[in-house]
Amino acid sequence: MLPEVLGNFGGLRLDAAVVSCTGSHYLLTPEGDRALCAELSERVGAPVRSAALAILDTARAVGAERLVLVSPYEPWLTELSHAYWESAGLTVDRVVKIRAGERFSPYDVTTGELVAQVREAELPEDATLLFTGTGMFTFDALAELGRDSGRTLLTSNLASAWWARDTLGLPADGPDAHPLLRRLAEKTGGRDGAPGPAAVAVS
Repeated sequence: MLPEVLGNFGGLRLDAAVVSCTGSHYLLTPEGDRALCAELSERVGAPVRSAALAILDTARAVGAERLVLVSPYEPWLTELSHAYWESAGLTVDRVVKIRAGERFSPYDVTTGELVAQVREAELPEDATLLFTGTGMFTFDALAELGRDSGRTLLTSNLASAWWARDTLGLPADGPDAHPLLRRLAEKTGGRDGAPGPAAVAVS
């Protein structure tokens, strides 16, 4: 299905694409994920990355080797996520399970719930936090949590945006970049580039 979706942009030439779904890619393992994205890249004629691989690229760029996984998933999917990162060579030191009320429901987690539950976890100041899942609303929460400390904060969507800009040679610290991207740029050294190419996120 993905090749067909990526081929349905008519006359719009894609310079890069991100598949914005992490859950299904956990099942592939990192090796299988890379193989799929390599196949898609060849068929599309442009770099294609899954959100999960974009996270790995970003984690490496900031020098992260250990993660605290902040997960709104049901426990079985959190376990798949945990296994994916460990298989990729990252150490998951801790899992913070995020609930929407009493339920696990990524799309229903409020900013207040996310911020409160992360703060209640009393995480180390030097921890790298990965807020997994493309469906959880994280921008406002990360902006607030970012004022608490200098921790590295990663999300599926943030990493996807960072990878796309980096791949296209667009500066992550440019005036049009989101403040969270600029924060990442400080940790990766940023990257200079010229505007122009088009990227797309495919859900």
